[in-house]
Amino acid sequence: MSAIKFRGVDFIEFDSLLSDDERLVRDTTRKFIEDNLVPIIEECNRAGRFPRELVKPMGDLGFYGASLKGYGCAEMSNVEYGLVMQELERGDSGVRSFVSVQSALVMYPIYAFGSDEQKNAWLPALQKGDKLGCFGLTEPGFGSNPGGMLTRARKDGNDYVLNGDKMWITSGTIADVAVIWAKVEEEDNKIRGFLVETDRPGFSAQDVHGKWSLRASVTSGLSLQDVRVPACNLLPKSDGLKSALMCLNQARYGIAWGGIGAAMSCYDCALQYSLLRKQFRDQPIASHQLIQEKLAWMITEITKAQLLALQVGRLKDEGKVGHQHISMAKRNNVWMALECARLAREILGANGVADDYPIMRHMMNLESVKTYEGTQDIHALIIGAAVTGVDAF
Repeated sequence: MSAIKFRGVDFIEFDSLLSDDERLVRDTTRKFIEDNLVPIIEECNRAGRFPRELVKPMGDLGFYGASLKGYGCAEMSNVEYGLVMQELERGDSGVRSFVSVQSALVMYPIYAFGSDEQKNAWLPALQKGDKLGCFGLTEPGFGSNPGGMLTRARKDGNDYVLNGDKMWITSGTIADVAVIWAKVEEEDNKIRGFLVETDRPGFSAQDVHGKWSLRASVTSGLSLQDVRVPACNLLPKSDGLKSALMCLNQARYGIAWGGIGAAMSCYDCALQYSLLRKQFRDQPIASHQLIQEKLAWMITEITKAQLLALQVGRLKDEGKVGHQHISMAKRNNVWMALECARLAREILGANGVADDYPIMRHMMNLESVKTYEGTQDIHALIIGAAVTGVDAF
């Protein structure tokens, strides 16, 4: 458990911009993280262990599919959902990733593209945490260019037969169902989504070992060898790669808020440490100009990120958000968080690399968060295309 307890970060009365319900959701999530995740996360990170014991309690609090309507979901606003993601990632990026995948990459595609039968069969169980899911888009040879995927689905009578491999899949080995994206041979290789129960013959998942990042999260590779699923497992409203990218947009939005949480954790830890640590003339290092410059940069960038995420969330609640807005928020806020982690590590000196403090864990996690769900470069091109009207891909 960290030697320093989080106190909250609000430089410009950001809380005054939130409604009572939004603050309640944020504070409830914050208390859950402080009471349940913070005391165990460093042990989980050391052991490379996902805290499975928190799955059901998070379901009880409505974290899964929180912004969806019906099926037992909490029906939060997008801003409320974002604040949940902020607090989860303040605890740990791996735990936020798990909730993001369950919500945005498994429940959302079933909700948006599934049949009524699929929704009724899966969404209530996924919302409670009784069933877990994963999202299979990325492949060993195709990350930023998912449209080049090699996974294929072939119609055979009343079934589809799937073959292919997926990589860097959160929750792959603990999932009950995988949302697999594949090119359908009979539809001129159009990309469609399939619900694949993970106990079907020919489906296998293997954990990725040796990670220095997201160690409290399950990361897997998936293999599909002649996996046969009934035609009713096709997500009927999935319509090309754009459907998969719509799911990623939901996840990227949550990441934009999550980055703020990680940055808050690093900043608040560094600020408190700087007031306690004494050096030169028995003065706290917070009295030094160079330390204050680092802290000033961090709180300024966190504040800007808060306002960016809040405006994108408001636009999303009004149905006005564009994918370019979400790309800007994800790109800026994760970059900002990683820089905050690095500056915080500098302020803590050698202590910054010890897991008595959360700094190094956040830094290593954020290196992955900066890459997944669209790299910094890909999001730059999305923004560039939006402002110039010219696609540079």
